[in-house]
Amino acid sequence: MEQCLYKRKSDGIYLINLKRIWEKFLLAACAVDATENSTDVSVVTSRSTGRQAVLKFSAATGATPTADCVTPGSFTHQIQAAFQEQRLLVVTDLRAAHQPLTQVSYVNLPTIALCNTDSTLCSLGIAIPYSNKGPHSGGPRWWVLTLEVLRMRGTIARGHPQEIMPDLYFHTHLEETEKEEQATAEKAVTKEEFRCEWTALAPEFTATQPEIPDWSAGV
Repeated sequence: MEQCLYKRKSDGIYLINLKRIWEKFLLAACAVDATENSTDVSVVTSRSTGRQAVLKFSAATGATPTADCVTPGSFTHQIQAAFQEQRLLVVTDLRAAHQPLTQVSYVNLPTIALCNTDSTLCSLGIAIPYSNKGPHSGGPRWWVLTLEVLRMRGTIARGHPQEIMPDLYFHTHLEETEKEEQATAEKAVTKEEFRCEWTALAPEFTATQPEIPDWSAGV
């Protein structure tokens, strides 16, 4: 991964060269496009933060997604029910997907992986460098890879605005989304009640005034 690094900061954080990232994206898109049958491309992720991106990539390109743990022997044992005879493997994280990487190394299957700066490149064909520490770091990478594959296939043009939104590839927690929607609804109700209190009409003053006797009557 040293050839993909730009420099190292004083706090020990490595900066990745953007030119190298773009070259790796083009190379990976060429490998996916060169596969005759799109279903022969297997996309694997074992992390919950990468499921949304993998499913969106597979839906757009026609690849076979595996958004969960891979069963041992899925790429090597033909007598297994979950056996897949794939032509290309794409993984989100090398550390989380060490089991399928070990399996495909036995059958010499080409592999593409999104790697961090501290990842090992053993049994790997194409490594796309990026930081995979954050929950939303993988979404933009899968979005760019999807666009490049569709552009090479001629599905979309490079000069026209894209209809595929990148936020669809971001991981979202259902519980956090429900909490945010509930909090937004509570704020809207509170504002409406406060507005009703100020806009309500004041009651009319109907009390009778006491009669004041004329002080000059007894003079």
